Formats: sequence, structure tokens, C-alpha cells
Amino acid sequence: MTHWIDKADTLAAHLDAWKGQTVVAMDTEFIRERTYYPQLALVQLAVPGEVLLIDPLDPGVAAVLAGFLEDSSITKLMHSASEDLQALLRGCGAVPSPVFDTQVAAALAGMGSGLSYLKLVEQVTGVTLEKGETRSDWLRRPLSDSQLKYAADDVLHLHAVHAVVEPKLRALGRLGWLQADSDRAIRNARLDTDDPNPHLAVRSAQSLDAAGQARLRRLLTWRDAEARRSDRPKSWVLDNELAVQLSRRPFDDFHRFSAVMDANPKAPRKARRELWDLVSAPMADDEANLPLNRSGEGLDKERLKRMQEAVAALATGLDVPEGLLCARKHLEVLMEGRGWPDALAGWRRSLLEPVLAPLLG
Repeated sequence: MTHWIDKADTLAAHLDAWKGQTVVAMDTEFIRERTYYPQLALVQLAVPGEVLLIDPLDPGVAAVLAGFLEDSSITKLMHSASEDLQALLRGCGAVPSPVFDTQVAAALAGMGSGLSYLKLVEQVTGVTLEKGETRSDWLRRPLSDSQLKYAADDVLHLHAVHAVVEPKLRALGRLGWLQADSDRAIRNARLDTDDPNPHLAVRSAQSLDAAGQARLRRLLTWRDAEARRSDRPKSWVLDNELAVQLSRRPFDDFHRFSAVMDANPKAPRKARRELWDLVSAPMADDEANLPLNRSGEGLDKERLKRMQEAVAALATGLDVPEGLLCARKHLEVLMEGRGWPDALAGWRRSLLEPVLAPLLG
């Protein structure tokens, strides 16, 4: 049975009737095309035999949801949860905990890497779900019948998936791995901070020298803060490629810098003086040891290859995706002597360090 819930007291009554439920399936629908922050538009909850489609736009509903999200006695079944966690923090002021992410769990159980909800449901239950409402306007009211069905389907089969995946993980002794990964995702969502080194995620930054990458980092740091302040997508504030172009060399005067800005229709012209100050400032002392976005030419490629082969062999033996265990970028960080990345902490480091340490020298 499926219920549409748009009143706080109605939601509270349904959740009260679920007392004793220790596992609840959960999903969200949100819109993010024109904003920096996701706009939470719908929350779906399900226990076997019952689905709640919850309208979180009423502040009273959001407050009731926050209490549910923070109830540590209830495990929330979610699939590929990271963006949902951000949407819930923005919409309800709370992040669900604890979480059982079925996409991560399936990968750790050897069932496949990055499986979509549709593919995992079909693999486990044989049910083929429709994709039709993926790009719907979830903020419109009333929602269409097809939207409501799509939203209900997103949680309807999570319990069946959990019933298959959880015993596999338990038998492999990997429930702790999943818990560690889920806890890290929850911590990251709660921190909700910008990347301190956003230039490392821009591939074309590899063409810049150290000073150019320092200038790019300043521009992108400003861009990220301005996107938050104005609640606009980052690319609407300052495009990556324009930022790289402005960072490529120091401009000798403001007018030349301004001409480049004027030649780009998407440039934030009103901020030209602020951006000029950023790119024209000399490198600061704390930028001397800035981690650089490299193409790998400065690394020992033979050693990197041996490390990748060691990771691949370990992943094959564990029957887990190589990328889930350790990405190439993390190996490069190790080779550059910057220590073990946070992404490799915990169970990953305990597995990787014995095979990688001899190769690091």
C-alpha cells in the first residue's frame, strides 16, 4: 500500500505505527539543475507492504523527518546514497544514520561495480523497472501518477535486495567494511565543506606550471564560495576552462585581463576586479608546497605500473572492483610522498599496505 504524506501529524502517526522496525528503505528525489544546493522535493520510505511518499516542502514535515533520520535504532536502506545525504541535510537539516548503501554493499559482495538500482533489482529479483521519470520536475504539485509509481518503485525492492546482499557480506566478513564506508559518507555529508584543492579535479590544470596551478586554486576556491553564497551551479559562476585560461600566465595589466573576460560571454564580469586581485597576487608562502595536478610524467611509470598490478591482483583475489579498492590517483599521492590518503584509511590500508609498502621503497 502506498500513501501520499504532506502533513507533519500524518507522517508522525505513520512513523509511530512503524515502531519496532529496525530497517527502513529510503530514497529521495531532488532538483539541482539551477542551484548549487540540491532542492529536496520528495522523500520515500518503505517497510515490507507499505510505502510512504512524503512531501518535505512543508517545514513541519521536514522537522518530523529529521527525527527519523537521526534515530540510530533504524538502519536506512539506500542505494548510491551520497547525493541523497546532501539533499536531506539541506532539506531537513539532518543526515540519516546508520545507512546501508546497497550499491556499495553489492560491490563489496562481488556482485558488480557501480550497479544502478535498476540493474541490481533485476539481478536479485528478476523485476525490470522503468526509467521514465528520471528527469522529472519533482517540485511540481500535484505529481503525476507515473511520477508517484516511479518514486514508489525506488524503495519498493530495497528490502529484497538487502535480504540477499547482507547475508553475502556477513558470510565474507565484510559488514565492517560497508559500515566504515557508510560512516565516512555520512561524515562527509555533515561536514559539507568545499575541496581545499579544487584544481586537482580539473584535468586541463595539468598543463599549468606550479604558479599557474596556485592561481587556478585561488580562482576555484573563490568560485566555490560564491556558488554557495548565491546558490548557483559552480559552472554558472566561473567555468573551469575560463579559470584555466585566466591562470595560464600572469597578466601584466588589468586591461589585458579585462579583455579576456569581455571576450568570454560566460565570464563573471561584475567580479573582474576581485578576480584580477586573485590572479595578479604573487605566490604566498603557503602555496609553495601546494599539491600539483600532474599528468604522471614526473612519476616512475614502471613503479606505478607494478603498484597498479598489485592492486589489481589483490582486488581479483577479493572479488571486489579495483577502483573501489584503490584508484590510480591515490597511488600517485603515495608515490609523491604525501602519505596515505583519507580515502584509503581503515580496511583498505590494512589490505593495501602489506603489498604496496615494498613497492614504495
